Amino acid sequence: MSFSSGVLNDVFAQAIYALKDNKLRTTLSILGIAVGIGAVMTVGTVTQGMKKYVYKELDTYGLSSVWIYRDWGEDDPKRSVRQGSGITNDDYKLIGSGCCPAVKRASPVVYAKDKDLKIHAGSVYYNAAIEGVGLEYMVINNDTLLIGRNFRKDDILRKKPVAIVGVKVVKELFGKSGNAIGKSFRFFKQKYTIIGVLKEKNRDLLAQIGADNYDINGRVLLPYTLYQSIMGSKDIHTLQAEAVAIEQTDSALKQITNMLERRNNYRFEYITESMDEWIGKANEILLLITAIGLLLASIALLVGGMGIMNIMSTSVIERTREIGIRKALGAKYKDILYQFLFEAIIVSIIGGFIGLILGGITAYLIAFFSGYPLDPSWITAFFAMIISMLVGVLSGYYPAHRAARLKPVDALRYE
Repeated sequence: MSFSSGVLNDVFAQAIYALKDNKLRTTLSILGIAVGIGAVMTVGTVTQGMKKYVYKELDTYGLSSVWIYRDWGEDDPKRSVRQGSGITNDDYKLIGSGCCPAVKRASPVVYAKDKDLKIHAGSVYYNAAIEGVGLEYMVINNDTLLIGRNFRKDDILRKKPVAIVGVKVVKELFGKSGNAIGKSFRFFKQKYTIIGVLKEKNRDLLAQIGADNYDINGRVLLPYTLYQSIMGSKDIHTLQAEAVAIEQTDSALKQITNMLERRNNYRFEYITESMDEWIGKANEILLLITAIGLLLASIALLVGGMGIMNIMSTSVIERTREIGIRKALGAKYKDILYQFLFEAIIVSIIGGFIGLILGGITAYLIAFFSGYPLDPSWITAFFAMIISMLVGVLSGYYPAHRAARLKPVDALRYE
């Protein structure tokens, strides 16, 4: 079935005229589609925005990071268990000797049982999250310096009393103004000189959902050898490592765990974590939220489509005699079909464009009141318009088909 441009123009003009003739019904149909498309647009924008925001916060851990630490809850009475964390300096040094090819770099993390410990500068005290770390820690953990420098080998080997601190520590101890480099604080009766300040990290969303209650900007990092000497132990409480790729995190964990178990004669059990697990959980939650949102949006679209079908069916009934006259004058099946189908598509397209505007405004308002940046998803907008046109075609086809099949004699007799 082919159409000349003249015929198409006539069919289009007749469709527009018919829609103008029933302004109230046309407006209600457009609003029905607009609400559905607006819902689809909002769901897509919010989902994409939340995904970017969650991934940005997850990236503050280093997306290829893995963690290994002793399982302190092991309760096998037959297992020969010794004191200690199950990870020593010698174990850590072995990782760089080629035992774990899936591991790109690693760092010890040493901390006290009570992670929040008081430090003070003059008369100002602050409960800081103190950790002893190695040279590679900042790279693995995706930390960057606002000012100053990282630890050097000499700092680690000679156990120098130097520290890298978070911006919150600087603010609490010294106030907002001034350069903290070279300033000092005291901890365990010893003075520590600040050599670096960490750039601020944002984990607000993870904190709000209870996934992370750790004050990332309240950290104090010390050379791990220094912190071990303070605690009188060579234990490493956690090994944080970076896999060569995200896909290699499982291999990295297995290689490190196997090495630790063999070196310690299987007297310890270990717990392993990776960002791959966190990313998987985040994707599951986002997928569930998206599915629920799209289900609700689909219901709104279904209602809008039923509205178009109902209005088009009513229009067919009201214009039965008109259809009979047109057929008697030579109009064919496709002429009538396309006229009514065009009416449905025009309604759905106009409703779709209005829906995109409504969805964009809704997403903007959500972003404004929630404080989370949400950018309109143009991919979602494209698919939303495709869906809108499909709704118009599907909901308008049956009434258009029924109108096109009317016999001229029956249509002219209709009262």
